[in-house]
Amino acid sequence: MEASRKWAAGPIGEEGVVAHTHAAPSPRGRYLASLSLAALGVVYGDIGTSPLYAIRESFLASHGVPPTHENVLGVLSLIFWALILIISVKYLVFIMRADNRGEGGILALTALVTPVGAMGGGRWALVLLGLFGTSLLYGDGMITPAVSVLSAVEGLEVATPFFQPYVIPVTVAILVGLFLFQNHGAGRVGRVFGPVMIVWFLTIAALGVVQIAREPSVLAAVNPAHAARFFANNRSHAFLSMGSVFLAVTGGEALYADMGHFGPRPIRVAWFGFVLPALLLNYFGQGALLVREPAAVANPFYHLAPAWGLIPVVGIATVATVIASQALISGAFSLTMQAVQLGYSPRVQIDHTSASEKGQIYIPAINWTLMLACIGLVLGFRTSSHLAAAYGLAVTTTMVVTTLLFYVVAREQWRWNIVLAVMLVGFFLAIDVSFWGANLLKIPHGGWFPILIGAIVFTLLTTWKRGRELLRERIRAQTLPLEQFLREIEARPPMRVPGTAVYMYSDPGGTPPALLHNLKHNKVLHERVAFLSVRTEEVPYVGRDDRVEVRPLAEGVFQVVLHYGFMQDVDVPYALALVDRDDVSFDLMSTSYFLGRETLLPTRRRGMALWRERLFAVMSRNARGATYFFRLPPNRVVELGAQVEL
Repeated sequence: MEASRKWAAGPIGEEGVVAHTHAAPSPRGRYLASLSLAALGVVYGDIGTSPLYAIRESFLASHGVPPTHENVLGVLSLIFWALILIISVKYLVFIMRADNRGEGGILALTALVTPVGAMGGGRWALVLLGLFGTSLLYGDGMITPAVSVLSAVEGLEVATPFFQPYVIPVTVAILVGLFLFQNHGAGRVGRVFGPVMIVWFLTIAALGVVQIAREPSVLAAVNPAHAARFFANNRSHAFLSMGSVFLAVTGGEALYADMGHFGPRPIRVAWFGFVLPALLLNYFGQGALLVREPAAVANPFYHLAPAWGLIPVVGIATVATVIASQALISGAFSLTMQAVQLGYSPRVQIDHTSASEKGQIYIPAINWTLMLACIGLVLGFRTSSHLAAAYGLAVTTTMVVTTLLFYVVAREQWRWNIVLAVMLVGFFLAIDVSFWGANLLKIPHGGWFPILIGAIVFTLLTTWKRGRELLRERIRAQTLPLEQFLREIEARPPMRVPGTAVYMYSDPGGTPPALLHNLKHNKVLHERVAFLSVRTEEVPYVGRDDRVEVRPLAEGVFQVVLHYGFMQDVDVPYALALVDRDDVSFDLMSTSYFLGRETLLPTRRRGMALWRERLFAVMSRNARGATYFFRLPPNRVVELGAQVEL
């Protein structure tokens, strides 16, 4: 079976269609160990490679915070409590409870708090908030591979100045190789992700333990009083350093977004049993080194390693950052698929690279865009320190949005007491906003980049959503009501010809324009006619038993509605083959599919700004064809065009 073969992902599990099953809610024994190992490789790559730059960036000369003993303890205290409060408590204890049928992530959370029929008033504000947070994650997906790989390769400079001219070329070569590999799927290297990350975490823990043994006084940083004194002593300079301290928790959203792959328990086991201890040991080890050798602040992570072990550490760090980058790239693919299914993005080519893992998808347009952006960032910013200045703002903003959406879930889904909900969410929000404010100061130094990317993506998502709504309104105004059409063909029956015609139309209450065009020009109606609509539900998966809804309308005329989750691909012929009723069934070899193809004409009519209508028209022209998106056989598709003024 070829890796690039396209599959229809969904909980069907028969006849070549991918089955998807979530991880067991409470896995145990070997299964729990296996899932926890896999989570190490997929979930913790981003946060696991933060020690490469988090401490170093916190003591940048521009921050005005020298690496004195007291300042080192203050920064370590901030990192310690950030990992405990943001990752351990907020995400692993509370946020991961807010799952949408087992799936996590900001788009899944947005769908959870804005169910169908509840889109009035403030609900649109929640949707826009969720979309903006989603848009910012694309900027994060561009920066993370660049800053992670570049910071790892910079270890070569620590080994010897000879490698300095080669840092940028080597980084670009690694990034190109990473993105070229994507069309083969993450599954081929997925089996080694976990073991490699075990080596990585054991390595950074061992490096830290050696230094802590030499300077155990740094362990006093667990006392939050050191963080308080850090602010009292450094004031505004401490606030500047907070933006860099936040780099230690930038993988928090990945924990939530990847929950559907493994379930919450394996992610929690991996964190508390392995990742958190390793990270803390390394951070405290870097702090111990700086207490003894303040000059090592230029790159404290690599100065932890002995001279003989520096090159191997650079090697394992590079592999770890590639794994971290893979997780962000896969996350961008998943976000795009969700956006398409929820109607916020044009149809794009989505290839499934595995016949058994629904999460392994490849989207060429997103892949090449990310690759060019990553290479451009490396060539433009030149060093990981400069890139780190652009890093963090997107994640902090997304974390603030997630916290606000979590409040809605706690109140409306879980029926929490308002006092309890406000106190808990207010506590988390105070932490998030503090880090967000510190990262705002990065805007002039590169933080503008993720904001720019987020604004562009947000504009595209909202323009497509509003454009589709406007297009439906314009077509509906010219569409014959279905009941009237049925009365007319009953009063004046047209000539019927053998075969089955499927007319795809998003409005179940209207007559498909393609049908009216066909009747007007060909003067015939097929023996069996199905008006087919595809509906994406606000849940990740819809089972086969709930896939197809069929309703007879008239003699030989049926209404068919297909239901899919926002994490599933649509396969219309396969779904129709599931229909087995006495009054209707589909012989796929005698079924023709009629589609409408609209030519959009931007106008100054009320609806959208003219520039947005033109943008929507361009997006519509470049969207992937319905034939391929719905898996229709090309030789059985008839397209009938019409011009529509927006």
